[in-house]
Amino acid sequence: MAEISPKGRFKRFYEELGRGAYKIVYKGVDHETGLEIAWNSISLSKLPQSDRVRIKKEIDLVKSLRHDNIIHFITGWQNKEKNEVVFITEITTGTLSRYIKKNKITRLKVIKGWCQSILSGLVYLHEQELPIIHRDLKCDNIFINSNSGEIRIGDLGLSTPMNNSYTSSVLGTPEFMAPELYEEHYDVKIDVYAFGMCMLEMITQEKPYSECFSPAQIYKKVTAGIPPVALSRIKDQEVYNFIY
Repeated sequence: MAEISPKGRFKRFYEELGRGAYKIVYKGVDHETGLEIAWNSISLSKLPQSDRVRIKKEIDLVKSLRHDNIIHFITGWQNKEKNEVVFITEITTGTLSRYIKKNKITRLKVIKGWCQSILSGLVYLHEQELPIIHRDLKCDNIFINSNSGEIRIGDLGLSTPMNNSYTSSVLGTPEFMAPELYEEHYDVKIDVYAFGMCMLEMITQEKPYSECFSPAQIYKKVTAGIPPVALSRIKDQEVYNFIY
């Protein structure tokens, strides 16, 4: 046991589930329910002030969402001694990207089920009073419970409410970014584009634009309207048309 929450309900273990630029995710347990949880630890000392504001917005955003296909938020707090923010979410088996790579799932019926779950989550986000754009949808940010097949959209750190009819600022992962993102003038449709790239990865089991060696090369192809090479390897015309 590595750490206990302020009220003693949650315990954090040393086992890491994932690590990012500002966040480490550990395995933990909820003593009230007896279930395992994900303990998300964010070091504020490593962040500039603007990012600290963004992290607070991320937590406030996730707290407000309730949907079967959105990662479930449980609680959160600030640890002033360690200068970090902790928030507790449900735990999943892992990312859809890793699951695809490990298990080589090719059955279209399974992939259709995943897609229906992802689209259900996106519809929920896009139909909020202020529509929420994820902006970084990719198979690495989609989580799966492999024993049940449940799908959750997570990592909403780049999500933003659409205060205007169009939003600006360039953020995301190049392989999944729609041309409009680069033009800094976009709406919820960019998540639909990213969903298409996710589906391409599910079908081909490789990242879109894997033939490119740099973000600059991806940018040139995307803005020129050149699709990923992987798309040409899809032989099912119905699937090809659905993605393209």
